[in-house]
Amino acid sequence: MPVSVPVPASRSHRRPRPGPARDPARAARIAPLDGLRGLAVLAVLLFHAGHLDGGFLGVDLFFVLSGFLITGLLLGETANRGRIALAAFWGRRARRLLPALAVTVVATLLLTWAFGAPSALLFALDDTPWVAAQAVNWHFIAEQIGYWNASGTRVFAHLWSIAVEWQFYLAWPVVVTLAGRGRGGQGRVAALAAAGALVSLALMIVHGDAVDTTRAYEGTDTRAFALLLGALTATAPVRRLLARVPGPTSDGLCAALACGLGAAWVLTDGQNAPGLFQGGLFAHSVACALLIGLLAQSPDGRAGRLAGSTVPRRLGELSYSLYLWHWPVYLLLPRTVAGVGGWGRTAVAIGVSLLAAWATKVLVEDPVRLRARWATGRRGLVALAAALAVAAGVWTAVPQPHPGAGTVDIGRLTAP
Repeated sequence: MPVSVPVPASRSHRRPRPGPARDPARAARIAPLDGLRGLAVLAVLLFHAGHLDGGFLGVDLFFVLSGFLITGLLLGETANRGRIALAAFWGRRARRLLPALAVTVVATLLLTWAFGAPSALLFALDDTPWVAAQAVNWHFIAEQIGYWNASGTRVFAHLWSIAVEWQFYLAWPVVVTLAGRGRGGQGRVAALAAAGALVSLALMIVHGDAVDTTRAYEGTDTRAFALLLGALTATAPVRRLLARVPGPTSDGLCAALACGLGAAWVLTDGQNAPGLFQGGLFAHSVACALLIGLLAQSPDGRAGRLAGSTVPRRLGELSYSLYLWHWPVYLLLPRTVAGVGGWGRTAVAIGVSLLAAWATKVLVEDPVRLRARWATGRRGLVALAAALAVAAGVWTAVPQPHPGAGTVDIGRLTAP
């Protein structure tokens, strides 16, 4: 999700004196984290185009970032106000994320009706209510829609990860509210996050032993460790440890972690990677959490300046809408565009996705987030009611294809 980024204050490379570490509630404004988000979405784009077999690991980086940032905000609110206003928190999350999702879903339904195969439209209509309920990952699991071999026929297949995050947003703030109060609250939150991550790892190992690993890959319980490791990194005990790392050492560790993550993205061969579901994804998330924590503590070091440079940071600011748009664009574009396939088609698909993401950010995300006049007060309620009515009307009005009609030519596309 895009964030505003001020220039952070300079940090000396001398060993810092023990004291309060950087508050992760302000980490959403740190440029290197936007840069990490941009690199993560780029990895996913290349994976879905069939050019980077391990690019799906970028989703784990998204998860860890979300856990870190959200927990930092929650703990900051607890420290400043003594409590968390849960209704207000959920309202902010809804304002921030749902408008772009609604626009993308409605537009994708219309585009699939106009340009997609009948079977693709049939699946889209079937999946839409589950997308609206933020439970599409469990829908795919229950329907045994294989992540690695069957989801290429579904324009909303990539939204499983958005559902996982939303379910985390609903449950974790309640945990932080109950455990984070009073003296030692951050220690209790850290302990719960660590314990929850280990339980989640155990569940992934159990379910990851199946022939079809969709349950392990898309389950909220089996993927929670990435979000919880990010949450753990945002707590005071971990921040104090990371604050003791000298600047030059921090830069070296960041470089090593970034190289390790890059190697994993290049060398991992999808679900066939040895040990992926027996601890490999967990180890990847641990590396992501350490990198995020170090960059949040030292955003103006060499590693931070590189991660927060213009291109990855700008891409990170578009990452949410870009993630929403890219998979429908990939599926609905012809296998060859103007006679060009392969990398040429990928370039066209990414260009179209970037344009759609930019328009969504400028016309929908930013006005709602920055509280434009039409998005606040009674106008905002009217706009929300109108948007819901349009979405429901489109879903109802699009004609239902006959089951089994048509096919989807997915070419060399990889499952999201």
